[in-house]
Amino acid sequence: MAASPSFDIVSKVDRQEVDNAYHQAEKELGTRFDFRGTGTGIAKSGESGVTITSETEERAAAALDVFKEKLVKRNISLKSLDAGEPKQSGKTYRIECKVIEGIETDKAKAISKKIRDAGPKGVQAQIQGDQLRVTGKKRDDLQAVISLLKQEDFGVALQFTNYR
Repeated sequence: MAASPSFDIVSKVDRQEVDNAYHQAEKELGTRFDFRGTGTGIAKSGESGVTITSETEERAAAALDVFKEKLVKRNISLKSLDAGEPKQSGKTYRIECKVIEGIETDKAKAISKKIRDAGPKGVQAQIQGDQLRVTGKKRDDLQAVISLLKQEDFGVALQFTNYR
């Protein structure tokens, strides 16, 4: 007897694509005329963080826009980028950015509640660490849940994997 149909809801980011976007932004900041002489730069901080520095707040925000543009070109959702506000430290402004992976427990509960309330009957969602497993009796019900979740905004980039 076959197991009931299921799929996983995850929030993952391709690390290589983030790295490529970082390097492209670094190169563009070094070559663009409007960034010359402003002390603007981008540097990695930790495994999933990026720090943008500049002498002015406007140039720091513009450098963040360049990095966001490179992420979008590489099909990385901006929902997975947590960029802070420009903070002044000495004579420079810094923006701390972090790439977020996984679904937090409170957001997972909200997704599960949405499936329970608005989804088809007989579909269950289980929280498994930083992802959710959705099971149901029919594949059509699972397709309905996927389309329902795509219409909602939970503040995280959702991917649907392991559809069986």
